Amino acid sequence: MSGMKTPVSVLRLPRGPEPNSRGFDPTSPRFIALCPTTLPSSSSSSGSADEEEQRLRAELRERFLRTLLLMTGKRVRFDMHEHVRVHARFGASDIDVLNLQVCDLETPLGVQREALLRSQDVIACSFEV
Repeated sequence: MSGMKTPVSVLRLPRGPEPNSRGFDPTSPRFIALCPTTLPSSSSSSGSADEEEQRLRAELRERFLRTLLLMTGKRVRFDMHEHVRVHARFGASDIDVLNLQVCDLETPLGVQREALLRSQDVIACSFEV
């Protein structure tokens, strides 16, 4: 007889606007507000400049996503507004990086086992690599 396996907790993040949550409807107001479809260009004849800007944006986005992956499970210091500094173990973010899920959030008022931080309240974050 094999032993009972340890249950795994499931983290449920907010769903997208589609009912089956397989993506975001490009005609939804949320998508339009968060993902502008056109980038302003400095001149209409600078095709290579636009391509370079797009390449740089893609590189910065990839670095940011890799940083989020590195942060997962690590103790992170968050500098918040009003000179508040909190520590927590980073778990995940939602697809728009509007909310950050953390565990063992140490605040000036005590420790919260699980919490969501609004990214607009975070000024900076740091962690040991």
